[in-house]
Amino acid sequence: MGKIYGVGLGPGDPDLMSVRADRLLRNAKHVAFFRKPGRSGQARNIVNGMIPGDANEFPMEYPVTTEIPLSDPRYNELLAEFYEACTAHLKALSDQGEDVVVLCEGDPFFYGSFMHLYSRLREQAPVEVVPAITGMSGAWTATGDPITWGDDVLTVLVGTLPEEELTRRMAQTDALVVMKIGRNIDKVKRSLQASGLYDRAWIVEYAQMPNQRVCKLSENCEGLTPYFSIIIVHGQGRRP
Repeated sequence: MGKIYGVGLGPGDPDLMSVRADRLLRNAKHVAFFRKPGRSGQARNIVNGMIPGDANEFPMEYPVTTEIPLSDPRYNELLAEFYEACTAHLKALSDQGEDVVVLCEGDPFFYGSFMHLYSRLREQAPVEVVPAITGMSGAWTATGDPITWGDDVLTVLVGTLPEEELTRRMAQTDALVVMKIGRNIDKVKRSLQASGLYDRAWIVEYAQMPNQRVCKLSENCEGLTPYFSIIIVHGQGRRP
């Protein structure tokens, strides 16, 4: 059977990919990647010029992203059908003895879509995960300051949480990363203000990519979009 590789691409700069990821990509016969309909896909953009010209590409197009709310039962139903179909396609290639490289932004096991394929494939085909630098690591590095000091506790939150839960967890941490901001940006800002972290918060858009932007959230961040952005609050802990 062929092997299916979930390959982490890191935060966006091809130079930050692992040597193993680079080698697998440059020798790939089959390359799969996620994207929205009508888009090229962020993961695919990162590896432009690295995939062999004769490789077979399999774009996996999400049936839904933000068109219906997460609470709508159809949301999980549509995504489950989508992941099942993608799994069947990859399994068929593996059964034919073909190796497949699945492109994953950041690290495959950190809020990545590949996890949903992995959980379905792991008992059906050989699967290998190639870890990578996470997007949040690329973001806090872009700010130019360490994220944690001494005994600081780092908390990673998602903007999709209820506002009260965001505020409660923010108030209990020393250093903070907020992901999945998107249309939740106003709610996240209110929680940062309520927890006393707003004036220390930074927002990083397209971390480690050519169009990267870094801005203090309390300052003028005109034109900066919450999509493909991560919010960072640095710890202030013990130092020698």
